[in-house]
Amino acid sequence: MSPHGLTWLIAALATAGVILHPFDWPEAIWAVAGAVLLIVLHLLSPVDALTGVGKGTDVYLFLIGMMLLAETAREVKLFDWLAAVATKRAKGSASRLFLLIFGVGTIVTVFLSNDATAVVLTPAVAAAVKTAKAKNPLPYLLICAFIANAASFVLPISNPANLVIYGTHMPPLLQWLPRYLLPSLLSIVATYAVLRWSQRAALRQAIESEVKMPDLTSGGKTAALGIAATAITLLVASFFDLLLGLPTAIAGILTAIVVLLREKKAPWTMLRGISWGVLPLVAGLFVLVEALDKTGLIQTISNVLHEQSQRSVTETAWGAGVMVAFATNLINNLPAGLIASSAVQSAQVSDQITSAVLIGVDLGPNLSVTGSLATILWLTALRREGQSVSAWTFLKLGLLVMPPALLLAIAATLLVH
Repeated sequence: MSPHGLTWLIAALATAGVILHPFDWPEAIWAVAGAVLLIVLHLLSPVDALTGVGKGTDVYLFLIGMMLLAETAREVKLFDWLAAVATKRAKGSASRLFLLIFGVGTIVTVFLSNDATAVVLTPAVAAAVKTAKAKNPLPYLLICAFIANAASFVLPISNPANLVIYGTHMPPLLQWLPRYLLPSLLSIVATYAVLRWSQRAALRQAIESEVKMPDLTSGGKTAALGIAATAITLLVASFFDLLLGLPTAIAGILTAIVVLLREKKAPWTMLRGISWGVLPLVAGLFVLVEALDKTGLIQTISNVLHEQSQRSVTETAWGAGVMVAFATNLINNLPAGLIASSAVQSAQVSDQITSAVLIGVDLGPNLSVTGSLATILWLTALRREGQSVSAWTFLKLGLLVMPPALLLAIAATLLVH
């Protein structure tokens, strides 16, 4: 086998390990093992591997900040309180509860990222529907998976994949909003409509109308203020076209410190609750993509994009967006986003094509459970709550939910450009 062929094989096996995690080994092990094997077999030099790791610096900082914020909010039960508020306001209506949880999930995704929705809101929703005595909690738990992707391009901060696609060329907020606000709204509305329709039978169930509200502690209020301050900070950073990783990390660290001091708690429990394995997972994927870049694969994709865009920008945007959307379900949206980002930046294509690719990377994972890290984390959170969703069950629902949202969002982004 040629060196290039061996590189592709190792990258494919490592990605498969991340998606399927055989032997119940953490996803990070497979990504890191693939990266190390590439170096040991001299398919990638240590210098090039470090270059690949370095390209993810802003993403690591962003994830650290968001995980700290999310875990801080979880520790002081802020999301439990929000879910209880939604349950109480449902007033015994299963359909109203569905709408309210969908709304909370949208807000959390927009301002805290899709990973926070999958990891932190899922147990809060599970607690809320248990309090509401819902016989079938699955419709509400499904919201956490689908809205995490559907609302993930409202703002640059809504999905770490957005940072990957644009890298150091992230559009300022005043450019981002006109470009993605309408596509995002259509994506969210379409996802809600199809998901609500598909769950109509289950939502005929009765739920408890009288719900005991938990107290929102001073730590919970502080965490809420910290999250709000972080959102404002990131909006300002985005407005001035600054990288988002460092402000996010600083905001997360400061919020965690203030909450711990107010609650008079040691940091160890909070730190243990954070999924630190996400960082080596992302670093390993960056190395794998760096290796693929050395084989010429990304340049080939870039050349095809460039040639096709010269013929028709609109057709290329549609083709790239749809193909990337389905590719995310084969190799996960983070490596798909890394490859697409490198190809798009190398091809120097128009904004329409870049936007369609980003929408494909963000929305495509709503097709299957293997599509995004957020969905994989959601499955893990479900298992902790004693719930499970088979890959086939999710796929049948994803075939209904994802395509309309994807097509409407791409159509809208081509319209507004």
